[in-house]
Amino acid sequence: MLSYCGVSTKLSKLTALVALVFSFGFNSTEVKAQANGELLFKGNCASCHRATDEALTGPGLKGARDRWSDREGLLYEWVKNPKKVLDSGDPYANKLYSQYKSSGIMPAQAVSNEEIDAIFDYVDAYVAPVAVVETTEVAGTAQGSNSDSTTWMLVLAVVLLVVIFSVAGVKRTMRIAVAAKKGEEVPDESYLDSFKSWIVKNKILTAIVVVVIVVSGLRAGWYQLTEIGVYQGYKPEQPIWFSHNVHAGKNKINCVYCHNSAEKSKHAGIPTVNVCMNCHSAISKGSITGETEIAKIYEAAGWDPKARAYSGEEKPVKWVKVHNLPDHVYFNHSQHVVVGKLECQECHGEVAEMDVAEQHAPLTMGWCIDCHGEKEVQMAGNGYYDEIHARMSKEELKKYLNGDEKITVRDLGGWECAKCHY
Repeated sequence: MLSYCGVSTKLSKLTALVALVFSFGFNSTEVKAQANGELLFKGNCASCHRATDEALTGPGLKGARDRWSDREGLLYEWVKNPKKVLDSGDPYANKLYSQYKSSGIMPAQAVSNEEIDAIFDYVDAYVAPVAVVETTEVAGTAQGSNSDSTTWMLVLAVVLLVVIFSVAGVKRTMRIAVAAKKGEEVPDESYLDSFKSWIVKNKILTAIVVVVIVVSGLRAGWYQLTEIGVYQGYKPEQPIWFSHNVHAGKNKINCVYCHNSAEKSKHAGIPTVNVCMNCHSAISKGSITGETEIAKIYEAAGWDPKARAYSGEEKPVKWVKVHNLPDHVYFNHSQHVVVGKLECQECHGEVAEMDVAEQHAPLTMGWCIDCHGEKEVQMAGNGYYDEIHARMSKEELKKYLNGDEKITVRDLGGWECAKCHY
């Protein structure tokens, strides 16, 4: 039973005992006799051990009594003073230490034999809750909506053409039938000839229809051209399914913990698998996908979760980049995050609520220009602008304020072409 926790076991024990005193009265014998094993486990053990046979930073505690059964009384000593047991040369204790030595030796636990019994009584009776799998689409979704408007417009156009030709055919058949009944000569006229005759008879209406079609086509073409290179809503499938909602949302992991170069570089950076292993060397089962996706992290890192050792056989993760800017565009994350003090959500949306990360903003030139024209520069307390502020006279400051009492990014050259294209 090893641990690498920084929690004060004495404080945890005191908290547990206070709770028990209030629950069962002030009789110390009664407190020990009715010790709450769950409370003691959570206060002393849960940060490094699971109540099952799964390892965390230390081994799972399920079955620990059986594993120590041939060493009567040594389990209590191991919990209360593991270094003493190791120094005694006990082979099982030293084998256990060698397996988990990367976590270090747990500090001596200030618990009594009765409390240790209560902890293991709880562990032996513990039944892991059945995980409720969220109704979340695990596979990545393709770019675009399933009900693509262009596709539906084409389908509608085909249907209308079929209806038009059907009605024209019925009308032609009826005209032929009426002419035959009257004994008149049946006109031998093709669909194309009929269409030409209709155009000649309805020149104004034809001209209006042609103008509407041409203008609509030009308009549609223009908007299609403006969408070239715009991938708003792009949500690619990744080689390892990763939920930002679980990590950044429920577990409150800061964005820059994984994207640590966002504050230091122009690139936010893709987390290395080593960053993943900081947590997942101990966490082998996810709340949504279980062990399936985390096993892919282990494969990439060359980690054997059973032996708790690296094999040295690494495999790169081929992540798919979500946000791409054209090659001729310069963008610096650190400039916006550190100097501009922008929150990640302003450009990337509520990532903490996303399971599959997607491109929230259009990232077009117009979108950037609009932001630079409206975003106020945080001059006060921002060391980056101290020199600029010191050089500005009161007259220049008034000129920049433009009557709205704020200095925007545009006022400091945020609309200059060379800022983003050079």
